[in-house]
Amino acid sequence: MSLIRPIFTLLVAVFLMMGGTGALTTIVSVRLDAVGALSILLGALTAAYYLGVTIGSLHAYRLVGQVGHIRAFSASATVLVAATLGHALGSDPLAWIALRLVEGCCMAGLFVCIESWLNQSATSGTRGRILALYMIALYGAQGVGQYLLVIDDPHGFKQFVLVAIFVSLALLPVALTRKAPPLLPKLAPVRIRHLYRASPLGCAGTVISGLVVGAFYGLGPVYVRHLGYDLGQSATFVSSAIIGGMVFQWPLGKISDILDRRLVLVGLFAALIVISVGMITLPQLGFASLVGGIALFGGVIFAIYPVCVSHTNDFLTPSEMVPASGGMVLGFSMGAIAGPFLASLVMVLIERDGLFLFSAMVGAVALVFGLWRMTVRPPVPIEQRLPFLPQTPIGAPLEGLSAEASAENPGGGIAKQAFQTGGQ
Repeated sequence: MSLIRPIFTLLVAVFLMMGGTGALTTIVSVRLDAVGALSILLGALTAAYYLGVTIGSLHAYRLVGQVGHIRAFSASATVLVAATLGHALGSDPLAWIALRLVEGCCMAGLFVCIESWLNQSATSGTRGRILALYMIALYGAQGVGQYLLVIDDPHGFKQFVLVAIFVSLALLPVALTRKAPPLLPKLAPVRIRHLYRASPLGCAGTVISGLVVGAFYGLGPVYVRHLGYDLGQSATFVSSAIIGGMVFQWPLGKISDILDRRLVLVGLFAALIVISVGMITLPQLGFASLVGGIALFGGVIFAIYPVCVSHTNDFLTPSEMVPASGGMVLGFSMGAIAGPFLASLVMVLIERDGLFLFSAMVGAVALVFGLWRMTVRPPVPIEQRLPFLPQTPIGAPLEGLSAEASAENPGGGIAKQAFQTGGQ
């Protein structure tokens, strides 16, 4: 309780916010599919959202620095409520794509406020536990929120109103808190080229993660609906993937603290191929098998990003980690913009199985690249690695960036050597 009490209002805000918005991607995809929208338009819908996340991630930090956490959170939530209610006015795909762009910008602003506040509230001794609580609140609410899909809503109005209500209620604990938000440090510009030179596999892995996560969020609900399952089963399908991602992050991350992180990433890429191919055949075995398979699939795709971030941080100095995190968020967002488009093209050619065939193809390319990287660079010694921490690929960086964590980082020499030698 001593750990929870200072951040309780933030955790409540996260739960309410994700309880509503967690289902929004699923709702809009299913609704547009129901009116006969093409797969490419559904891909564009998710791509627009992640384009908004990219734009928001680049500018929200500046907004928070200018007006403070509470005002920035309130402004982002207000615009998000308005955009969400805009979906209830009609079902024109182009209008919805524009609304998803706005919603992505707003979500990035909300995440920057929450995550930077949590990060500054933590110490090196409490950061891991605080982030675990945050991830439970975030993924748990997102999983539960999927069941907004099953509400009887023939006119397409109630679901969007309920999402707007949840986001509005998330304002209360932040607006009424008596705890002063922290001051944001000044950040150096993001240098993608230097980041890639430090860790080519870490950078490429964040893009790979964005490709498969973006494709799943945008087209996964449509895939399960095309199998003939109802809305409740569709909600269970998506929720199982999210809960799988929450459950698998910690054990896979801790394994990466012991083994070569590149080996763990190669294992994740190989698992992505096997599970994706398996998902093509699982519908023949019934819904229970499908849910079990998608939970494993979610466990793999949601673990790739945090392991990539941890691997990259092993080659960075403390002062480089914050701008590097911005670069990795940008890499994920670029993948998440492209993923739904590319997967929708494959689905046009191969119909429903195209989603998981796309994931298998992406995994195969990543596996080859990861195996090659293991041949050209020695592993980081265990004693020089930073411990794994859970990550979200949106908003502010959540690594151990406090003064205490900076003092404990032993990898500065490796980082300088990597930048000087080109990260071979």
